[in-house]
Amino acid sequence: MTNSWLPEGFERLARTPGEPRVSDGSPAAVLIEWAGDIQDIKTISAILAISNRCVPLLRAKRAVEAMLEHKRAFVLIPKLESFESLAGELAAAGVRVSSIARDTVDVKAIRERLDLTQEQFALHYGLELDAVRNWEHGRRKPDTAAQSYLRAIDNDPAAVEAALWGYSDLSPA
Repeated sequence: MTNSWLPEGFERLARTPGEPRVSDGSPAAVLIEWAGDIQDIKTISAILAISNRCVPLLRAKRAVEAMLEHKRAFVLIPKLESFESLAGELAAAGVRVSSIARDTVDVKAIRERLDLTQEQFALHYGLELDAVRNWEHGRRKPDTAAQSYLRAIDNDPAAVEAALWGYSDLSPA
């Protein structure tokens, strides 16, 4: 005896109208946040808007659930055809989206703004001198973790230095 409900369920699912998946685009990291009250968020629409960009449905669902719980969540979109299109779909679902900068960090600009030599910069922030030289001369790019660390240095160098070296009094003596 066979279960007749299974083929019928698949047939019904195949007839369910939905947005076509995006066929082409570039990877992007985005931040999704509440656009207003939680009651105004259309979770199914938000999940579909994200999953239509080649994010597995379960991962899209978990991202929206995390956003509902924490008011925001980060999502890696494998195929983003246009940021404006995603933003429009999510806005209609009551969700605001922001693009996360994934540009390469300009190590030399950060170091020069801090008025440090390469050696001083490496020592201050626990970096390998050869790595700093290679990044600045374009022979290598900082990996994702190093880029995050360099962005933190760029945003608040004193706090990073204090956290790294374990002191809390940043005021002059």
